[in-house]
Amino acid sequence: MPERFEQFVVGRLGWLLRYATALTCDPHLAQDVVQEVLLRAQTRWERISAMRAPDAYLRRMVTNEYLSWRRLRAARTVASAHSTLDEIGTPTDDHAHRYAERDAMRGRIAKLPRKQRAAILLRYYEDCTDEEIAEVLGCTSGTVRSHISRALSALRAGETRLSATEAIS
Repeated sequence: MPERFEQFVVGRLGWLLRYATALTCDPHLAQDVVQEVLLRAQTRWERISAMRAPDAYLRRMVTNEYLSWRRLRAARTVASAHSTLDEIGTPTDDHAHRYAERDAMRGRIAKLPRKQRAAILLRYYEDCTDEEIAEVLGCTSGTVRSHISRALSALRAGETRLSATEAIS
């Protein structure tokens, strides 16, 4: 018997918000995205709940909402603080340099094109396979590998530039 919408939301709202926060790098935008998705999902819940994997379907809805043209402008600003990262991950004994590294990496990730950012997040945050990422992004597995490769190259290049800058100061 399919789960009722209210039960589903109570059980998975935290997961959806963490995923959306990691994807958008902004907890307020993440709340907006999840709210939009849940409003649309509620009207279609009978069909969605009968699916083999309603979680995966909602994850795709969240990703598509983030990637949509309506969110393009809002997705360019990064407004999350250290406390947001601690909420979506397990807090550890962090020293100042770890915060600086994390901030620098989040800034580099935020500058990636939206599909590359989504592909990186789905791979390394959600542990999705190329095929699962391709399904979410609506492209081929080869395109997913290309997005991830280009994103990692850009992140590495940003790391090199950061290290050179640090060496000068």
